[in-house]
Formats: sequence, structure tokens, C-alpha cells
Amino acid sequence: MSIIPPADSPDTRLEAPSGDIDPRIDGNAGTESQWQLIRRRFSKHRLAMISLVILALFGFVALFAGFISPNDPGDVKARYTFAPPQGLHFIDRTEEGWSFRPYVYGYDVEIDPVALRRTFVIDEEKKIYLTFFKRSWEYKLFGLIPTDLHLIGPEKTRDPLYIFGADRLGRDMFSRVAYGTQISLSVGLVGVIMSLVLGVIIGGAAGYFGGWFDAATQRVIEFLRSLPTIPLWMGLAAAMPSGWSPLQTYFAITLILSFLGWTELARVVRGRFLALNGEDYVAAARYDGCSHGRVIVRHMVPAFTSHIITAASLAVPGMILAETALSFLGLGLQAPVISWGVLLQEAQNIRTLATAPWLLVPGAAIVIAVLAMNFVGDGLRDAADPYAN
Repeated sequence: MSIIPPADSPDTRLEAPSGDIDPRIDGNAGTESQWQLIRRRFSKHRLAMISLVILALFGFVALFAGFISPNDPGDVKARYTFAPPQGLHFIDRTEEGWSFRPYVYGYDVEIDPVALRRTFVIDEEKKIYLTFFKRSWEYKLFGLIPTDLHLIGPEKTRDPLYIFGADRLGRDMFSRVAYGTQISLSVGLVGVIMSLVLGVIIGGAAGYFGGWFDAATQRVIEFLRSLPTIPLWMGLAAAMPSGWSPLQTYFAITLILSFLGWTELARVVRGRFLALNGEDYVAAARYDGCSHGRVIVRHMVPAFTSHIITAASLAVPGMILAETALSFLGLGLQAPVISWGVLLQEAQNIRTLATAPWLLVPGAAIVIAVLAMNFVGDGLRDAADPYAN
């Protein structure tokens, strides 16, 4: 005989849901898209956000290098060989009071009695006043629009302005570093884009179709990754004809870096395709009559687009360092092309470096750019992790 408990028994009584909601639960969490979740998580990564601002500043310098540069980067001035950096001052103190008027201190030439060479000393009695939107030497904005407008320059055109100092030929290091940003960053970005295309196409096809194509692709990747990187770079770079123009050399270096950089990304993409091949929605798309291209582009690639972006952002610093190493060794870009690696060739001589330590400024730019890109890549990786808190 079974006993039916009364209606008000605690075994059958249901508690009404409480109106209080846990404040830790975001009410919009369930309605946000994947990209909204990634953006929200990335915005909480402070170091990545700061690095993103730094990269935006580098991008601005690369786009407007001519506008920012106060001097022609190729202008030789033997009178100011190894001139030291001039610090910028924006507040001018006079007997009449304070005023906003940017200036730098001038130079005083002295003769070293021991080495018998000319040295420059900052003379605080000489003030070189600066003006904004100065008309000076001509350049092409974005490589297309001819103009002579510059952000800042001395009021008197003949007055020297070397914010980062001058090199052994009296060329302005600030202007040269600004122009070097264009080449070094573009080599990294263009190289990664080309590696991304090769890696996604080859790795995706290997993971999707499998079989003999997958086996052959893996053997090619293993062969390329087993080759010593530096000697291979040196051999390929040395094989370029010496009569090539700087533009041809630039594209050749980019192709070399892309040819060596696609293998790692291809393996990542292949692994993701192998994992997605067994998902129900991919099988349903095939049974629905979708073509291979539609299955890949519309259903599989969007599932790990964030991972591809993360891998690409982490690969850019490697491309920049590779170009810098080749150019520093004299096997990559050569003068008159201006890149960070080419500029660092000036710092190979220890005597020159002891006399003018500001020649290491391109190295500092490389360190800051690479660190910023790595931090942004780490932030994107954490934001794209579905199991991140």
C-alpha cells in the first residue's frame, strides 16, 4: 500500500524563485556574440590596451612620417656630424614671465684636446625657437600627395633641430627612425598577411581533406622547419641580384620571410580543421548539400577566426626581428632604404657607439614595438579563450 504525501508536504512543495539575482552574473552574457565577448575580455587586459595605444602611435608615425619629420632623412650635413640630441622644451621662461613657446638649446663647438676632434656641447644660452606647421623640404604624403608642410620646425630654417641627435653624416636620427618605422612595420605586416594566406589555405586543405595530401603537407612542413633558420635566411638573401632596386629587394625580403613563416600557422589551422571535421554542424552542412568551399568558409573558418588573428598578431614581431637581423648583418635591405635594421648598422662600431650612444635609438624602437605586439597578442589569446574567466 502506497502512501501519498499531502500537498503541503516538504517533499512536494516547490519554493518560488527568489527575485534577487547574483550581481556577479552579467545579464547580457548570454546574448553577446563571440566578437562582443572577445572585445569585452580584451578591454579588461590593461597591459594589452596600453600596448594597443603604443602600436597606434607607431602606426601614426608610419603613416605620417614625412609630416612628423622636421628634416629630410637623407640630407647630409657634415657640419653637425654626431651632434647630440636636443631636448624639447615647451615653456619659455623669460624676465617677463612664462609663455608657451617650444624651443631647443643650440650647440657650442669645442675641440677635444686629447683626441683632437670636434665635439658638440649643448649651450643653454642659445635658444632655437620652434614653430608648428612649418613649411620646409618637400615630400609625398602617403606616397602620393606632394607637400612641404611639417608638424614642427625651427623658425629660422638654417638652425639645427636634432631631437634624437645626428649620425656620422649629420643626418637627423629622429626623421630616419620615423621613416624606418614605415619599412620595418610594413615588412612585418605584409609578411604575416602572406604567411596567413598560405597557412590557412595549405593547412586548412590538409586538415579538411586529409589522406595523402595531409601526409605530403606534413612532410614538407617538417622539412622546412628542420632547416637552420639563420643560414637559410642568409643564403636566400645573398642569392638576390646586387643590381636590384630597393623596392625589388624589399619585396624579395618579404617573400623570403613569408616563405619561412607559414609552416607554424599551417599546423595550427590543420589541427583546428581536424577537430572541427567531427562536429555535428559540419556534418549537417555536408548532408545538406553544401560544397566544400561553403563548408570551409561559412562554417569552419568562423569557428576559429579569433585564434587565427591571435596567431597572426604573435607572428608579426618575429617578422620584424627577422628583417632587422638580415638588414643588420648586411644581407637584407640596404641603403638608401631606411629601416630599423639598416639604421642599426651604424651602431656596429664600438668607437662610434661610445661617441654617439643615441645611434641605438632604432634598437629601442624595435624593443618597444615587439613588446607591444607580444602583449597585444597575449591579450587577444586570453580574450579568445572560451574557458577564460
